[in-house]
Amino acid sequence: MSSLAAKQAEILRQDGNTCFKKDRFAAAIDAYTEAITLCPNVPVYWTNRALCHRKRNDWARVEEDCRRAIQLDHHSVKGHYMLGLALLQRKEYAEGVKELEKALDLGRGANPKGYMVEEIWQELATAKYLTWEHESSQRSWKLQSLREACVAALMQKQFLDASDTEGFVDENDESNLDQLEALGRVFDKAAEDDTPTEVPDYLCCKITLDMFRDPVITPCGITYERAVILEHLLNVGKFDPITREPLYASQLVPNLAIKEAVRSYLEKHGWAYKTD
Repeated sequence: MSSLAAKQAEILRQDGNTCFKKDRFAAAIDAYTEAITLCPNVPVYWTNRALCHRKRNDWARVEEDCRRAIQLDHHSVKGHYMLGLALLQRKEYAEGVKELEKALDLGRGANPKGYMVEEIWQELATAKYLTWEHESSQRSWKLQSLREACVAALMQKQFLDASDTEGFVDENDESNLDQLEALGRVFDKAAEDDTPTEVPDYLCCKITLDMFRDPVITPCGITYERAVILEHLLNVGKFDPITREPLYASQLVPNLAIKEAVRSYLEKHGWAYKTD
């Protein structure tokens, strides 16, 4: 690659960026495409074009460009991130989650406090829920079919037993009802893991009431979401919003115990939870 081609490609990239900021995505795509033609081995040109395709909901092209970017740079955060989103659009949930997890790991390593880490985390939470919802619907359908088959088999057995005596099934017979109720309890228990649960209060920020993502604890022992408490300290005042005690950003300490508790809860419940 000549230095002249590289310079021209960079100018085209900057032109593409300018067009992108003005929402002129077609023009941006043209600029990035020309840059790729000049310098096809620069990953950022591919991810920039993929971002334009994403804005236009052209997910097939997002996937193509991101796969190429990842071939050139296995540590491309944006490449893995947008590839994950594209796979989710195709309902390839397992592979989509894998790519988002890779993007999150790479993002945390490169810039733990960067905006993309939070964005990826939120998309990953959504993807995990979609995965659980998809899988649970499949399990629920199979479980319901099995339940109906078992009830039918039990009723058939009771009918045959009754035909040996009175010639009909007594629907009020206690043993029949007990067996049906026991069967129902078994299947209800089996379905519990596919029922969304309320998030415990201690895993939620007292300001946003949403589940913690980056919890920090104050000297008073109260845990807040980092971004929320920092905004409070900046715009409202240097005090704890609950205790009203003086508080400064330097006093905030990551609450690793709560963060691990959130992770464990989400893993246990398949990221299936309800929010207000």
